[in-house]
Amino acid sequence: MLEMLLQWYRRRFTDPQAIALLAILVAGFCILYFFNGILAPLLVAIVLAYLLEWPTARLQRIGCSRTWSASIVLVLFTGIVMLAVFVIAPTAWQQGINLMADLPSMLNYFYNFAATLPARYPALVDAGIIDMMAENLRAKLSGMGDSVVKYSVASLVGLLTLAIYLILVPLMVFFLLKDKEQMLNAVRRVLPRERGLAGQVWKEMNQQITNYIRGKVLEMIIVGIFTYLVFFFMDMRYSLLLAVLVGFSVLIPYIGAVIVTIPVVVVALFQWGLGADFWTLFIAYLIVQGLDGNLLVPILFSEAVNLHPLVIILSVIVFGGLWGFWGVFFAIPLATLVKAVIHAWPDEMLNDVE
Repeated sequence: MLEMLLQWYRRRFTDPQAIALLAILVAGFCILYFFNGILAPLLVAIVLAYLLEWPTARLQRIGCSRTWSASIVLVLFTGIVMLAVFVIAPTAWQQGINLMADLPSMLNYFYNFAATLPARYPALVDAGIIDMMAENLRAKLSGMGDSVVKYSVASLVGLLTLAIYLILVPLMVFFLLKDKEQMLNAVRRVLPRERGLAGQVWKEMNQQITNYIRGKVLEMIIVGIFTYLVFFFMDMRYSLLLAVLVGFSVLIPYIGAVIVTIPVVVVALFQWGLGADFWTLFIAYLIVQGLDGNLLVPILFSEAVNLHPLVIILSVIVFGGLWGFWGVFFAIPLATLVKAVIHAWPDEMLNDVE
């Protein structure tokens, strides 16, 4: 048994470049696993730096210095974000408050609807189960209200931290853009010398992450805008709030679309019932989701996300469980990293597996 293990080790880990790649992956995993909370501002800054690298490089090509290019792009980006926040956030916040205030009415509406089901379908639905479910839902909503109040009070403590992050993150983005090459050279100096295999994987992953972040941001904006237009023209309540939720739902492939559909359907049922307006809204919403998955995603990501849907869902579950939000956000790039490592591993390993 020991000899078999030794032979397996020799076949797969005798290449110094493979050992260097494994060491880099293990070190990166440990750093992110144990220090992801501390490194959250840096991760945000890295994501924004990837997003802003393209316009920065374009300005540099037309003659601007790297410093001026990074400064101009960061100022313009900050202005756009602030404009969007001041235009969208107040309305979405107010709609969220209105939605919380309407939750008891929604509960009563659905309870009255459910109360008619035992009479309609006595063999399938029991009145006692409906009453028990309604009581449990009321208790959960009451606890949710208390939790919201506690969270609001607790969040006041984090306002100072948020204010610090709002200062630190733009500064880190600026230096990541301005001193990109110097920082990459500094990282290269601390890496193992035999890193040709790791460099090959990094080159592929760097382009994948760039395309993924840029495509994901564009997908969020496009899906959010078109969803809002559908809700707005249908005169749906809480249209902006729900459109923002639908836009953010694209961060979680497949699962996000299913989860965000629930509040959309609930609000539409409460507003119109099972009438023509509800079905019109629902069909239009499904068309937007279908165009996103079958037209927009292939255009934006092309071959960048050449993964089976089951692999993507498992990646969301596994990496989300390990790193929370960041694991969910980077689930596809991380799955692509695993695929790239397998493809780039020495031939002895691949031949043995085949």
